[in-house]
Amino acid sequence: MEKHIKVPFDKNTAMTLKAGDYVYLTGTIYTARDAAHKRMDDALNKGDKLPFDISDNIIYYMGPSPAREGRPIGSAGPTTATRMDKYAPRLLDLGLAGMIGKGKRNLKVKEAIVRNNAVYFAAVGGAGALLSQRIRKSEVIAYDDLGTEAIRKLEIEDFPVIVVIDSEGNDLYEFI
Repeated sequence: MEKHIKVPFDKNTAMTLKAGDYVYLTGTIYTARDAAHKRMDDALNKGDKLPFDISDNIIYYMGPSPAREGRPIGSAGPTTATRMDKYAPRLLDLGLAGMIGKGKRNLKVKEAIVRNNAVYFAAVGGAGALLSQRIRKSEVIAYDDLGTEAIRKLEIEDFPVIVVIDSEGNDLYEFI
């Protein structure tokens, strides 16, 4: 089924999404990769706040290439999600509504998705140049010293993703 969803979204919206759904996201999402996740985890361990409110938000596992002139961002394809698996359950338990990446997730992440009525989306790998055309604005909001792995706030419009793991634990990768 094809759906158009505004982001951020709440758990009730996440619960309407089913593995295999084609979804077009419009609104605000955040990027974070390996190094940014490590820094967020360290901050939480110290009792510090995260650089953005993750409640009901989406994290896109992506580090863009430099933007060409006149564009807000360069190629913006997903990175492999498994590298963030050790951090994802904690962030989901803190209110993260979903993640965008590519590839399978481990059992602890799946359990956290179900426990928190969240969702895992996949974006098409190798299509970073096309995906970047759906990004209207990009702003580094934290960890600028990490370069492409800095946390960015993105404004997106009709950003295409596929529901891979839904709030009931159905996993598209297990269907194929």
